[in-house]
Amino acid sequence: MRIGVLSLQGGFVEHISMLKALHVDSFEIRNPSHLDKEMDGLILPGGESTVIGRLLNETSLLDPLETLIKGGLPVFGTCAGMILLANSIENSSSTYLPSIGVTVRRNAYGRQLGSFHTEGNFSGIGVVPMTFIRAPYIVCMDEEVRTLAMVGGNIIAAESHNILVTSFHPELTADLRVHKYFLRKVQKQLSLSCPGQQNYPLG
Repeated sequence: MRIGVLSLQGGFVEHISMLKALHVDSFEIRNPSHLDKEMDGLILPGGESTVIGRLLNETSLLDPLETLIKGGLPVFGTCAGMILLANSIENSSSTYLPSIGVTVRRNAYGRQLGSFHTEGNFSGIGVVPMTFIRAPYIVCMDEEVRTLAMVGGNIIAAESHNILVTSFHPELTADLRVHKYFLRKVQKQLSLSCPGQQNYPLG
Protein backbone atom coordinates (compact mmCIF):
# COMPACT_ATOMS: atom_id res chain seq x y z
CA MET A 1 0.00 0.00 0.00
CA ARG A 2 1.30 3.43 -0.98
CA ILE A 3 -0.35 6.77 -0.25
CA GLY A 4 0.34 10.04 -2.03
CA VAL A 5 0.12 13.21 0.06
CA LEU A 6 -0.49 16.55 -1.65
CA SER A 7 2.43 18.67 -0.45
CA LEU A 8 1.94 22.13 -1.93
CA GLN A 9 1.05 23.88 1.33
CA GLY A 10 -0.39 23.09 4.76
CA GLY A 11 -0.01 20.15 7.12
CA PHE A 12 1.28 17.46 4.79
CA VAL A 13 4.28 16.59 7.01
CA GLU A 14 1.99 15.58 9.87
CA HIS A 15 0.00 13.25 7.63
CA ILE A 16 3.18 11.62 6.40
CA SER A 17 4.23 11.12 10.02
CA MET A 18 0.89 9.41 10.79
CA LEU A 19 1.34 7.06 7.84
CA LYS A 20 4.89 6.32 8.94
CA ALA A 21 3.59 5.44 12.43
CA LEU A 22 1.24 2.99 10.71
CA HIS A 23 4.14 1.55 8.67
CA VAL A 24 2.50 2.67 5.42
CA ASP A 25 4.64 3.92 2.55
CA SER A 26 3.92 7.46 1.34
CA PHE A 27 5.33 10.10 -0.96
CA GLU A 28 4.89 13.83 -1.54
CA ILE A 29 2.99 15.17 -4.55
CA ARG A 30 4.26 18.53 -5.78
CA ASN A 31 4.01 18.32 -9.58
CA PRO A 32 2.37 16.11 -12.23
CA SER A 33 5.46 13.90 -12.62
CA HIS A 34 4.92 12.62 -9.07
CA LEU A 35 1.60 11.14 -10.20
CA ASP A 36 3.56 8.64 -12.29
CA LYS A 37 4.34 6.76 -9.07
CA GLU A 38 2.14 3.89 -8.00
CA MET A 39 -0.50 5.26 -5.65
CA ASP A 40 -3.31 3.43 -3.85
CA GLY A 41 -4.77 6.43 -2.04
CA LEU A 42 -4.45 10.19 -1.71
CA ILE A 43 -4.49 12.63 1.23
CA LEU A 44 -5.34 16.32 0.82
CA PRO A 45 -4.13 18.10 3.97
CA GLY A 46 -5.33 21.13 5.86
CA GLY A 47 -3.95 24.56 5.08
CA GLU A 48 -5.32 27.54 3.14
CA SER A 49 -7.80 26.21 0.60
CA THR A 50 -7.53 29.23 -1.68
CA VAL A 51 -3.73 29.01 -1.69
CA ILE A 52 -3.76 25.25 -2.34
CA GLY A 53 -6.35 25.74 -5.08
CA ARG A 54 -4.19 28.38 -6.76
CA LEU A 55 -1.10 26.17 -6.52
CA LEU A 56 -3.02 23.22 -7.97
CA ASN A 57 -3.69 25.36 -11.03
CA GLU A 58 -0.17 26.76 -11.24
CA THR A 59 1.43 23.31 -11.01
CA SER A 60 -1.03 21.76 -13.50
CA LEU A 61 -2.07 19.20 -10.87
CA LEU A 62 -5.76 20.09 -10.78
CA ASP A 63 -6.99 18.19 -13.84
CA PRO A 64 -4.96 14.96 -13.38
CA LEU A 65 -5.91 14.76 -9.70
CA GLU A 66 -9.58 15.25 -10.52
CA THR A 67 -9.35 12.48 -13.12
CA LEU A 68 -7.79 10.09 -10.58
CA ILE A 69 -10.38 10.88 -7.91
CA LYS A 70 -13.33 10.57 -10.26
CA GLY A 71 -11.78 7.29 -11.44
CA GLY A 72 -12.22 5.87 -7.94
CA LEU A 73 -8.92 6.62 -6.20
CA PRO A 74 -9.61 6.70 -2.42
CA VAL A 75 -9.00 10.20 -1.07
CA PHE A 76 -9.01 11.70 2.43
CA GLY A 77 -9.41 15.46 2.81
CA THR A 78 -8.90 17.23 6.14
CA CYS A 79 -10.10 20.81 6.78
CA ALA A 80 -8.93 22.61 3.61
CA GLY A 81 -8.96 19.20 1.95
CA MET A 82 -12.69 18.98 2.69
CA ILE A 83 -13.19 22.34 0.99
CA LEU A 84 -11.18 21.25 -2.04
CA LEU A 85 -13.31 18.11 -2.46
CA ALA A 86 -16.72 19.72 -1.86
CA ASN A 87 -19.15 20.01 -4.74
CA SER A 88 -20.17 23.43 -3.44
CA ILE A 89 -18.72 26.13 -1.17
CA GLU A 90 -21.19 28.43 0.54
CA ASN A 91 -21.14 32.02 -0.76
CA SER A 92 -18.69 31.10 -3.50
CA SER A 93 -19.02 30.13 -7.14
CA SER A 94 -15.59 28.45 -7.11
CA THR A 95 -14.82 24.76 -6.72
CA TYR A 96 -11.52 22.89 -6.93
CA LEU A 97 -11.77 19.07 -7.03
CA PRO A 98 -15.57 18.62 -6.69
CA SER A 99 -16.00 14.97 -5.79
CA ILE A 100 -18.38 14.66 -2.83
CA GLY A 101 -21.95 15.92 -2.70
CA VAL A 102 -21.63 18.40 0.15
CA THR A 103 -21.80 22.14 0.60
CA VAL A 104 -19.25 23.48 3.07
CA ARG A 105 -18.96 26.72 5.01
CA ARG A 106 -15.45 28.14 5.23
CA ASN A 107 -14.14 29.34 8.61
CA ALA A 108 -17.48 28.20 9.96
CA TYR A 109 -16.71 28.69 13.64
CA GLY A 110 -15.67 32.33 13.32
CA ARG A 111 -12.73 34.08 14.94
CA GLN A 112 -13.64 33.46 18.59
CA LEU A 113 -13.78 29.68 18.11
CA GLY A 114 -11.44 29.64 15.16
CA SER A 115 -9.23 27.03 16.80
CA PHE A 116 -10.29 24.60 19.51
CA HIS A 117 -9.96 21.03 20.69
CA THR A 118 -12.74 18.65 21.70
CA GLU A 119 -13.74 15.00 21.55
CA GLY A 120 -16.57 13.46 19.59
CA ASN A 121 -17.99 10.17 18.41
CA PHE A 122 -16.82 9.01 14.99
CA SER A 123 -19.02 6.32 13.44
CA GLY A 124 -17.34 2.93 13.44
CA ILE A 125 -14.47 4.11 15.62
CA GLY A 126 -15.77 5.59 18.86
CA VAL A 127 -14.83 8.78 20.66
CA VAL A 128 -11.77 10.44 19.11
CA PRO A 129 -9.85 13.65 19.85
CA MET A 130 -10.63 16.45 17.40
CA THR A 131 -8.49 19.51 16.72
CA PHE A 132 -10.14 22.32 14.73
CA ILE A 133 -8.20 25.19 13.16
CA ARG A 134 -10.37 27.82 11.41
CA ALA A 135 -12.39 24.82 10.32
CA PRO A 136 -15.22 24.44 7.84
CA TYR A 137 -18.25 22.26 8.37
CA ILE A 138 -20.88 20.73 6.12
CA VAL A 139 -24.10 22.71 5.84
CA CYS A 140 -25.96 20.33 3.52
CA MET A 141 -25.28 17.12 1.63
CA ASP A 142 -26.71 14.73 -0.94
CA GLU A 143 -28.47 11.50 -0.02
CA GLU A 144 -25.54 9.25 -0.91
CA VAL A 145 -23.24 11.03 1.57
CA ARG A 146 -23.03 9.46 5.02
CA THR A 147 -22.49 11.48 8.19
CA LEU A 148 -19.64 10.09 10.29
CA ALA A 149 -19.34 12.69 13.06
CA MET A 150 -21.06 15.79 14.42
CA VAL A 151 -20.00 18.41 16.94
CA GLY A 152 -22.43 20.99 18.28
CA GLY A 153 -25.07 19.89 15.80
CA ASN A 154 -22.76 20.46 12.82
CA ILE A 155 -21.53 17.75 10.44
CA ILE A 156 -17.75 17.60 10.65
CA ALA A 157 -16.97 14.24 9.02
CA ALA A 158 -18.58 12.39 6.13
CA GLU A 159 -17.93 9.88 3.39
CA SER A 160 -19.29 8.93 0.00
CA HIS A 161 -17.94 6.11 -2.14
CA ASN A 162 -14.15 6.64 -2.35
CA ILE A 163 -14.15 10.00 -0.53
CA LEU A 164 -13.58 10.69 3.20
CA VAL A 165 -13.60 14.23 4.60
CA THR A 166 -13.16 15.72 8.07
CA SER A 167 -13.31 19.30 9.32
CA PHE A 168 -10.84 18.47 12.06
CA HIS A 169 -7.17 17.49 11.96
CA PRO A 170 -6.61 13.89 13.13
CA GLU A 171 -2.97 14.25 12.10
CA LEU A 172 -2.44 16.75 14.95
CA THR A 173 -3.19 14.15 17.63
CA ALA A 174 -1.54 10.86 18.57
CA ASP A 175 -4.71 8.92 17.72
CA LEU A 176 -4.25 6.85 14.56
CA ARG A 177 -7.80 5.55 14.22
CA VAL A 178 -9.14 8.01 11.65
CA HIS A 179 -6.17 7.34 9.38
CA LYS A 180 -6.74 3.61 9.88
CA TYR A 181 -10.38 4.16 8.85
CA PHE A 182 -9.19 5.74 5.61
CA LEU A 183 -6.64 3.02 4.97
CA ARG A 184 -9.38 0.42 5.30
CA LYS A 185 -11.21 2.23 2.49
CA VAL A 186 -8.01 1.93 0.47
CA GLN A 187 -7.80 -1.79 1.28
CA LYS A 188 -11.39 -2.28 0.19
CA GLN A 189 -10.68 -0.62 -3.14
CA LEU A 190 -7.54 -2.72 -3.59
CA SER A 191 -9.47 -5.92 -2.90
CA LEU A 192 -12.01 -4.96 -5.56
CA SER A 193 -9.37 -4.18 -8.18
CA CYS A 194 -7.05 -7.03 -7.20
CA PRO A 195 -9.11 -9.94 -5.81
CA GLY A 196 -7.16 -12.18 -3.49
CA GLN A 197 -4.71 -9.45 -2.47
CA GLN A 198 -3.68 -9.78 1.14
CA ASN A 199 -4.85 -6.99 3.44
CA TYR A 200 -2.27 -4.84 5.16
CA PRO A 201 -2.41 -5.31 8.96
CA LEU A 202 -3.72 -2.07 10.47
CA GLY A 203 -4.40 -3.22 14.02
